[in-house]
Amino acid sequence: MTHPTSPTPARTHLDNGGSAPLHPSARQAFVQALDEGWADPRRLHAEGRRAAALLDGAREAVAGVLGTRTEEVRFTPSHTASLHAAVAQVARARRRHGGDVVVGAVERAAVLHAADHVAAAAQGRRTTVHVDRVGRVDAEELASAARADGVALAALQDANGEVGTRQPVARVHAALEGSGVPLLVDAGASVGHAPLPTAWDLLAADPADWGGPRGLGILAVRHRTRTVPAGPEDPDPWAPGGVSVPAAFAAAVSLQAVAQDLAAEDERRRALVDRIRDGVAGVPDVEVVGDPQDRLPHVVTFSFLYVDGEALVTELDRAGFAVGSGSACTAGTLEPSHVLAAMGVLTHGNVRLALDRSTTAEDVERFLAVLPGAVARVRDALGVSGL
Repeated sequence: MTHPTSPTPARTHLDNGGSAPLHPSARQAFVQALDEGWADPRRLHAEGRRAAALLDGAREAVAGVLGTRTEEVRFTPSHTASLHAAVAQVARARRRHGGDVVVGAVERAAVLHAADHVAAAAQGRRTTVHVDRVGRVDAEELASAARADGVALAALQDANGEVGTRQPVARVHAALEGSGVPLLVDAGASVGHAPLPTAWDLLAADPADWGGPRGLGILAVRHRTRTVPAGPEDPDPWAPGGVSVPAAFAAAVSLQAVAQDLAAEDERRRALVDRIRDGVAGVPDVEVVGDPQDRLPHVVTFSFLYVDGEALVTELDRAGFAVGSGSACTAGTLEPSHVLAAMGVLTHGNVRLALDRSTTAEDVERFLAVLPGAVARVRDALGVSGL
């Protein structure tokens, strides 16, 4: 006798930070570039020249969206590679000024690790500026630390990809004017989703976050910012061996596409996040974190007391919802988030949502309907219901 099986729930992907589904325009551009840009762009034959033209066009398109010069745009192997190379090459160029690196406490792990590495190599130190309870640094405090003797570089994200809080980039950059200390801005969570800062010396963007292909990073370096290659000699010190022309072309085309609907998507997804924040607040013993207003339009994070984050992610996955937990940049380990810890908020039972352009109001309502039961089941399994 056969027994009926429970239907498989429809899948809804709400963990799009840094790994959004491929944008339709990116897919189309990638296939086109496979036919036209498959050759090595460094070769002098016709096929190589066609590939080089696609790569140059991609660089020009990215520069137009970022508001910078075409020659200031570099393609790298990944967003992490962009951040590592930016920190390393600026620190090497400024080693006579000192080996210290100033960062905000909620920077991406790649920035923190790179700062530790270059500071140790130069017998310097990493100075970490604390954040308030919504995850924002004090602009004056960070600028003051960066203007101190012996500082090679300061790094401040445009917005935090884990809790959505925007940072005072313009004020920090203005305060550093004339100091000679470059400001690296990690805009990996905001490019393609929010208006971009114009005050920066180096800016890193992540195509995978807006629906471009993975395996590619973008780094813009102002012409006045001095860098020195920190690795073995290569024709391209930012991407030794070169990058994929189809990936670069697809990233540029999709960036132009998302830039066109930026305002509409901001309004639509901001309303969805507001609905999530309101709906989640009704679950017992929850803390919704991050600035409720001055934030990215598509990111929301909340933590539940008496809940194990891994168990809750698994329970929601069974119900058909892919969500993030732990730290957005080290979520594979599900270790307590350094971002939430720096903010002084609840670090356990954490759920992070990053809405895609394909996320609908119906998706959000279904998630909010499932969430209370999932939390209750996890608490029951841990024997903490009713506490």
